[in-house]
Parts: sequence; structure tokens; C-alpha cells
Amino acid sequence: MTDQERHIAVWNNCLQIIENNIDPQQFNTWFKPIRPVSLAGAHLTLEVPSDFFRQYIEEAYKDLLRLTIRRAIGADAQLFYLVRPVQNKEGMVLPASQSSVPTNNAVSVPTYQPAGRPSPFVFPGVQRLKINPRLNPEYCFANLVEGECNKLGVNAAENISRAPGKTPFNPLFLFGGPGLGKTHIAQAIGIAIKEKFQEKVVLYVTGHEFKTQYMDAVQGNRIVDFIAFYQRIDVLIVDDIQDLVGQGTQHTFFNVFNHLHQNGKQLIFTSDRAPADLQNFEDRLMSRFKWGLSVELLKPDYATRLEMLRSRALREGVALSEDVLTYLASRIKTNFRELEGTLTSLVAYATLGHRNIDVELAQSISGKIVGQEQKEVSTSLVIDSVCEYFNITREMLLSTSRKRQIVQARQIAMYECRNLIQNCSLSTIGAQIGGKDHATVLHACNTVQDLMATDKLFRQWVEDIENMIVVTVE
Repeated sequence: MTDQERHIAVWNNCLQIIENNIDPQQFNTWFKPIRPVSLAGAHLTLEVPSDFFRQYIEEAYKDLLRLTIRRAIGADAQLFYLVRPVQNKEGMVLPASQSSVPTNNAVSVPTYQPAGRPSPFVFPGVQRLKINPRLNPEYCFANLVEGECNKLGVNAAENISRAPGKTPFNPLFLFGGPGLGKTHIAQAIGIAIKEKFQEKVVLYVTGHEFKTQYMDAVQGNRIVDFIAFYQRIDVLIVDDIQDLVGQGTQHTFFNVFNHLHQNGKQLIFTSDRAPADLQNFEDRLMSRFKWGLSVELLKPDYATRLEMLRSRALREGVALSEDVLTYLASRIKTNFRELEGTLTSLVAYATLGHRNIDVELAQSISGKIVGQEQKEVSTSLVIDSVCEYFNITREMLLSTSRKRQIVQARQIAMYECRNLIQNCSLSTIGAQIGGKDHATVLHACNTVQDLMATDKLFRQWVEDIENMIVVTVE
């Protein structure tokens, strides 16, 4: 038997074992389309129709595949997948059960006795720790689509990855609504740093996880060890920093922040709101969030959405017509997450149902995920509604006039924008309504709330305007 025939024979033996252990329909759907490509030593490479196909069989049949391959080849058998993208691109070879996850080298962390008053003459012990960076290899720069909505954030992230802790972007504070790529950009920095600087210790953690770890350390009288652990991090990524509430938690994080920043370590934070809009945060901590660069990630425009869909389809190895791509890009406008979710569902339905991916199927799937298409609430719509209700012009509302009617109309517009537009920061509202700063918008919103609680007529005005806006978008 030649080497060219050996991989076919080995895979046929594997298919016989698999066929005897799973449902016939599942076998026909998920294993018959697989084609053996090569067998080099103990490395078997299989070609699969798409990356979705690979992910599914890895999830559903990972143990069965692993045991079968070892039985056919030997204990040192390794499985690789070849995903051959469309458009005559070179195939992508991916290892089974992702083995390219970034790792940190073990670091020495001083540990202290949990006594209430440890003696200053007793030296702490040293423990070697293997810190899991908790980075998802899918969130790399190669899988990130750059557009006008995130260009500044991506450029800053690439600069940081080349010289962590040595750029003016420390800390980097990324903020914006859900699904706009904050976590992706933040983790891409960590992954790129691990590729270039393997000795650096990178850690990704959420604000809620940091708070929970702090509370556990307090209860176990291990707060000194907790701080010592975080002081050994070279690149600290904290996702959803807005969840870092609590006086004790913030005090401890403040100390960790100061130590890392003063020692040239890189800090990266993400949040669903701008630093100035964070609530229940200590002033000294908020001022440090503003030290470096704050970048707002915006909703992706049409061109970016279209490019993202093309890129994702290429990674999935799926050929989509231009009609399907343009329909999805024009239909789903909210964020990248809904775009990816719709495309994944579309591929899954087509694969499982043996259907072609056309506009009709795209319409059906997108309708189930994002609902019926409707007009979005915008600052422009709010301004027009307020002006119509009070019979004033847009120019009057956006002017610097201090007439009571104009001021109240302007304040109501700011209040409605904050209440009805998702993930719209105070700074953005102020910029679009008269060029005001975030403090002015916050004052306006508080004033409207106070008047609604004490003035029945004013409350009726606000409710009428809100009903006008809701009716318009339905």
C-alpha cells in the first residue's frame, strides 16, 4: 500500500468504527462529507466542508473521534482539519481541540501567613503559580474587521501590542454598547503580546470576577496574597469594569492599578459606558481611568458589516451570494454579535436541512434572531418629536437660548435620548444637542426627573413626547 493510499484506508477503518456507534442519519450528515487528505506519521488531516462543520463535530463527537483515531493509528495520533475556504483561497489547517491557546510561564508569588498581625521579621514564602491568561484564540487580530466604527481602537490596540506599557495608551479604556467588539479588541492585544513577548504574564478577568475574588480573599483572610498575585501581572485586561462596585473592592483595585501603572505594566479596560458616566466609582479611580486613551466603539456602518460577513463566511468556508451578503448587512444594523449569530444560524440551518443559502432563508433566519425590522430611535428623531410637540424649530432647540420654554424642551430631548436610545453615552447626547458636555446632559436628566415627580403638567409633556416617538418607530 502506498503512502497516498494509506490515509484513505486508515480513515475508512475509522468510519467503520464510527458508523457502528452513532445514529445512521447523523453518520450520513456529519461523517460522509469528510475527506481524508494526508497521513504524515501519526498526523491525520481531514478536509471538512466548513469551520462550522468542524466546530460541530468537535463538540458532539470529540471523544469518539479521539478514541477512534488512536485505535486506528496509535496512542500518539493527532488529528487536524483542513477547511478549504471559497474564492480559491489556500486551505486553513486547524488542530483538533484547539491546542494553540496562549499560556503564561509560571511566576513566583510571595505568600503570607493569614495572621492578623504578621511579624515584620518573618519573611513570606514563595509559591510558583501557573496563571491561565484566559484568552480565547478566536479573538485575535486576524479575525478582527476594522472599520470607521472601531478604527481608533484597533490602531491603539496594535500599538500597545508592539510595546505594552510603553505607549501613551495606558490605560486603554474601550467603551460602547454590547456586541461592538470591546472584548475582541482587548483580548487581541493580550494574544498578540503573548506571541511577541512570551515571558510576559497576561491575565483577562471581568469586573465581576475581580470583585468575587476580592470578597473570597477577605473572607479567607488572604487579601495580602490576593494583592501580591495581581501585582505580578504584566498585562491586566479587565472586561466590564462598570461591575467593579463596592468600596473595599475599588480601594484594593486602586492599589493594584497604581502598582502596575507605576511599574510600566499595561492596563486595558472595557465598559458599556464612558469613564465620565460610571456611577458609584471613587473619584480617584475614575481620574486614573482617564489617564491614558478612552475610545468609544460605535455601531458598525454598512461597509464594515458587509466586510465582517465576507470575512466570517470565508473563515467558515461557506460560499454566500452577493444578494445574501448585502441583505444581511442591510438588515442587521445593531452590532457584530447579532451579525455573527445570524450567519452561524444560517449555516447551521442550511447544513442540517441540506438547503442552499439564499435570500429567502436569510430572511427567515434573521427574522427569528432580530425580530421584525423597525425604525431605530435616534437623536434626530427625538429632536424632531420635541420640536413638533412644542411648535419650535430645530435651530431654536439647538441654540444657546436661555428662554424657559427652549431650555425645558432641550432638557426633555436629552432625557428622552438617554431613556430611549440604547448605549448612547451622555457625551454623545450632548455633542448632538447643542454641543453640550456630559455634565450638562446629566444635570438636564436629573432636572427632568425632579420636575416629573413634582409637576403633573410637565410629566404629561414628557409622556406625550415619548408616546410620539414610540408610535413613530413601531
